[in-house]
Amino acid sequence: MQIAILTGAGISAESGLDTFRDAGGLWARYDLADLATPEGFARDPSLVLDFYNHRRRAARKATPNPAHAALARLQKQKGERVTLVTQNIDDLHERAGSDPVIHMHGSLFGALCGACRTRWPAAPVMRPADTCPACGAESPRPDVVWFGEMPCHMDRIMSALAQCDLFVAVGTSGAVFPAAGFVDLARDSGAKTLELNLEPGDRTGAFDTGREGPASVLVPAWVDKVLSV
Repeated sequence: MQIAILTGAGISAESGLDTFRDAGGLWARYDLADLATPEGFARDPSLVLDFYNHRRRAARKATPNPAHAALARLQKQKGERVTLVTQNIDDLHERAGSDPVIHMHGSLFGALCGACRTRWPAAPVMRPADTCPACGAESPRPDVVWFGEMPCHMDRIMSALAQCDLFVAVGTSGAVFPAAGFVDLARDSGAKTLELNLEPGDRTGAFDTGREGPASVLVPAWVDKVLSV
């Protein structure tokens, strides 16, 4: 059985990370257009970099929870039959032992040159005066996908959705496309679909089955069931 799994902010929230839209009360007063768009970065790179520096510090302090560990265990036992896609930009899946992880929204721990598109590991604190190691351009940005930009690795993701027998969404609200449409693509290809979420998401009705509760409880129980067959 081929399994495609999509994880969202809900799985990392149980490790103490705020979801994007409430990433610390300090940031609640800012419009997301100022923090997570190319236009916002062009207007005020210091503000945007400070926001992602804050998120990077928080991610480094967080630790994987039982849901991350369970998915890593599933991958290790099922190998290439499991494709793990995440909307999260932290590294908790990797630190739990998952490999590979498809980061469709990029990574907090990468830097990207807007001029030549070179990528490299981000410094713990990024500043507007930083320069690209390849071309020398100033003010590299975090290597994350902002609103209005195309998610990463979509060819790999579309292939996994087309070939899977089971699609599972964990801790994702289903509010943002294209990820919100993954359940439809998988179902149209003949896959069964399962949602594991703290509460019903925007696309709950599109899934064959849904279970509500903490990811740290639901995911290990589901993985145990899959591995027992």
